[in-house]
Amino acid sequence: MSKTYFQFKQFGVRQERAAMKISTDGVLLGATAGKGFPKNVLEIGVGTGVVTLMMAQRFATAQFTGVEIDQDAWLEASENADQSPWSDRIDFVHQRFQDFFPVCQQKFDLIVSNPPYFQDHLKTKDVKRNLALHLTGLSFSELLEGVVKLLGQRGEFCVILPERQMEILEKEAASIGLFSQHKLIVKDRPGKPVLRVVASFSFGSKKTSSEEIVIRVEIGKYSEGYSRLLRDFLLIF
Repeated sequence: MSKTYFQFKQFGVRQERAAMKISTDGVLLGATAGKGFPKNVLEIGVGTGVVTLMMAQRFATAQFTGVEIDQDAWLEASENADQSPWSDRIDFVHQRFQDFFPVCQQKFDLIVSNPPYFQDHLKTKDVKRNLALHLTGLSFSELLEGVVKLLGQRGEFCVILPERQMEILEKEAASIGLFSQHKLIVKDRPGKPVLRVVASFSFGSKKTSSEEIVIRVEIGKYSEGYSRLLRDFLLIF
């Protein structure tokens, strides 16, 4: 498998120019975000486009919009979408989310994001990677302000973050009426610290549920739950 190209079961992803390559975070979000039959889906920060492409495979009638600030990533994601089986249902926009949401008139049934979250880490010399990873590119407050404006009243917002950052986002979201409904707790192996949390938010109900998944049961052996989650997408399953 080339480092610049990743083949899924139903589509391929070029990742030569995007700062953020395909990762466990992205495939977990693409495989789990949303439920039912959303009609209009928005991804904030598309990177290679992999999350939207996975959701396009899952939601056969949905229309997808994606916003990406980095021009190289936007171009590459657009090419990936154009070469996929779902090119007629995907539109990626090259724009800052902070500029997109104030003028967007559409409401979305599902909004997803794998947002930047580093706040107190040293930056690298890679400007594009810093933009993708650090909160200076898009703060939680700006992210949530846009989500609240664009999310339909019965819509769902799904996001993946490390545990500490998710707690911060959860408190900030609750303060503006957006509440966590379900959490998927992700660990690398049983007994290990929490690696990531995938959470869904919506307006109204404050009741929340959670479940746990481990990626591997031991070094080199994926868990049945992880394999089942991704078997429609990854060639290794």
